[in-house]
Amino acid sequence: MAYELYYWDGIQGRGEFVRLALEEAGADYIDITRQPGRGTGAMFDIMKSDSEPHIPFAPPFLKDGDLIVPHVANILFYLGPKLGLAPQDEGLRHVVNGLQLTVTDFVAEVHDTHHPIDMSLYYEDQKPEAKARSAAFIRDRIPKFLGYFERVLRQNPKGPNHLVGDALTYVDLSLFQVIEGLSYAFPRAMTNRKAEYPALLALHDALAKRPNIARYLASPRRLAFNEEGIFRHYPELDSAG
Repeated sequence: MAYELYYWDGIQGRGEFVRLALEEAGADYIDITRQPGRGTGAMFDIMKSDSEPHIPFAPPFLKDGDLIVPHVANILFYLGPKLGLAPQDEGLRHVVNGLQLTVTDFVAEVHDTHHPIDMSLYYEDQKPEAKARSAAFIRDRIPKFLGYFERVLRQNPKGPNHLVGDALTYVDLSLFQVIEGLSYAFPRAMTNRKAEYPALLALHDALAKRPNIARYLASPRRLAFNEEGIFRHYPELDSAG
């Protein structure tokens, strides 16, 4: 039975972290809201259900048979062992999960660069605040988070090719997406700082060449970045850092 992924149609957003894991593993999955005749209605049927005992608060969520698993890090913690993208060692699985939760924190801060005041307001309604927030994010938060992940890679006793252990895990793929997204949203800032993160960029480049990932990136299944998702490019928010 195919996994069912529920997320907003038309954007990569948080759903992309799950898609990358499914694509790398060659898993059989259905991106439900992108199916003809389904759309977001199928997602809201579950979220607004009066009978489903375990309703998710928000997308993305994954259905595996009757089981509904919400939240990106939780989904990946569930899928990782099934897809061969988690360590065999149970303790290290929790290390990977901790790193994924740190990615979750980082992605939330990315979102707040363009919506620092109110999620219900348009970006255009909070541009001065977004500009100030983005400047602080580029100055302080990008180096804090990317510097941390760079250290994790360098200090991996199995070598700097992966964040944990000597084999690919889902958090490696999530860092690939983070670098992709930041490079789209803040190209000037990332170009200026890329020399500071050679191990992260080497990981990104190696993952882009993996056969399943390369095929996915070249396929119509890979949605383009746009100004409706988490990573948005507004030139006025991008500084050289």
